Amino acid sequence: MDSKDLPPTVDAEQLLELALKAGAQYAEVYQSRSRSRPVFFEANRLKQLESSQSEGVALRLWRDGCPGLAVAYGSVEPQDLVDRAIAIGYLNEPEEVELTPGRTDRYPDLGEVVPVEELVGMGKGAIAQVREAYPEVLCTAELECEEETTRLVNSQGLDCHYTDTTLNCFLAAEWVRGDDLLNVSDGQTQRGKLNPDIVVQSILQRLNWAKENVSSPTGRVPILLTAKAADLLWDTVQAALNGKQVLQGVSPWSEALRANCLGTPLLTSTQIVTSELLTLSQQPDTGPYSCPFDDEGTPTRPLLLIREGHLQQFYCDRTTGKLLGISSTGNGFRPSLGSYPTPGLVNLLIQPGKGSLKSLITQLNEGLMVDQILGGSAGISGDFSVNVDLGYRVHNGEIIGRVKDTMVAGNVYSVLKQVVAVGDDAEWNGPCYTPSLIIDGLSVTFSY
Repeated sequence: MDSKDLPPTVDAEQLLELALKAGAQYAEVYQSRSRSRPVFFEANRLKQLESSQSEGVALRLWRDGCPGLAVAYGSVEPQDLVDRAIAIGYLNEPEEVELTPGRTDRYPDLGEVVPVEELVGMGKGAIAQVREAYPEVLCTAELECEEETTRLVNSQGLDCHYTDTTLNCFLAAEWVRGDDLLNVSDGQTQRGKLNPDIVVQSILQRLNWAKENVSSPTGRVPILLTAKAADLLWDTVQAALNGKQVLQGVSPWSEALRANCLGTPLLTSTQIVTSELLTLSQQPDTGPYSCPFDDEGTPTRPLLLIREGHLQQFYCDRTTGKLLGISSTGNGFRPSLGSYPTPGLVNLLIQPGKGSLKSLITQLNEGLMVDQILGGSAGISGDFSVNVDLGYRVHNGEIIGRVKDTMVAGNVYSVLKQVVAVGDDAEWNGPCYTPSLIIDGLSVTFSY
C-alpha cells in the first residue's frame, strides 16, 4: 500500500474543530506522512533491506492572539494535542496572525514507485560494472524509494495536498593501495526512473584520473569546481538572498534593500554581486525536488534571483514579505515539524553555460580541479577553508593525477565575481542544480 493510501492517524478537520471549540480564533494543521524502502550494500554485497514509515502532525493555533504550537508523531488523542497547544499559548505574547486565505487544491501525484527487487538489481549491476574495471575496490551503495504526502489545512478554509515519490541512488568505491586510501562517490536523485549507469561512469572516470598521485600546485591557483564541489558556494548564496537575513542586516546584500523603495513587486537592483556569467533562479516545477506550495500554503512560483550577475530579488515567507512591503514569494518552509515557517528556497538553479567538464579542463593551463571537499558550508560570512577530499592537478589542459593533503581557502562573495567559465554539465546536489565552474584563482596550500 502506498503512503498516499494510508489513512491518517489524526483527522485534520477534527483538530480544527476542537481547537476552535477550545477558544482559538485561528488554527492550522500540517500533516506529513512518508514511507521509505532503502536497500544497502556494503563491501560489494547486499547487506540490508529496510522499510520505514512515519507520520507527524503539527497544530498551530492562536487564542486571543497568543500562539501555541504542539506536535505529535504517530497516533495521538486529538483533544490532548489541542490542550497542549492551548497551554503553550498562555506562555506566549500576542502576535499578528499570518494565515493563507482559503482555497482547495489537490495536486497530481509526482513520481512512480519502484519495487525493492528492482532497486536490488540496480545496486548489484552498478557494483558489478565498477568491479569489472577495478576488481580490487570495495563498493558501498544505497538505493531508496521514498513516498511523502503533505497536507495543510487551516480555519480560513485552506486545504492543499500533494504526494511525491523520489528515487535515490548513492555509490561509493574505496580503493586501498598500501597506505594510500581513495574514496570516490557519486549519486543521483530522480522521479520515475533511475539511471545508475551515469553514476557508474562518473565513478570509473574519477578512479582512472586518480591512478597516479602528484604534488599539488600552491599559491593563487585557477580552480575548476565540478558540479559536486560547486555546491560549496550555493548554501551561502541562498542565505544571502533570504529576505529575513536581509532585513536583519546580516546579508552582505542588505544594502540593495536599502537602496530600493519597499512596496514594489521586485526588489530590483543595479548592484553587481556575481560574475555576469551567472544567472540564478528558483524553478519549483523542475526536477526531483519540485514542490507546488510552501508550508504556509502559498503556491510556489519561479523567481529570478540574479540575472547575469545583477541582483534581482530576495525570497520570503508571509511574515518577512509583509515587513519587506511585498507579498510572500511562496517560500515559507518549516525547518522541522515543530518550527514556524521561515524563508527557504524550493529549487536553486544555476543556468548552465557552454562546454562539458572535459572541455573546461582543457581551458586550464595549470590549475586544480576540486571534486569532493571535507567540511561544511561557508556560512553567511562567506569565508571558507576546506580540505580537498578528492582533487586533481591539471597541466596543459590535461589531468595528470590526484592531489593529496591540499587545502583551498577564499570567500564565496569574492569567488562569485571571479567565475570565468560555466559548464553545461549541471547536476542536482540536493535541491540545487549546478554546473561546473572555473574560478580565476583561489589560495591553495598543503594541509598536514
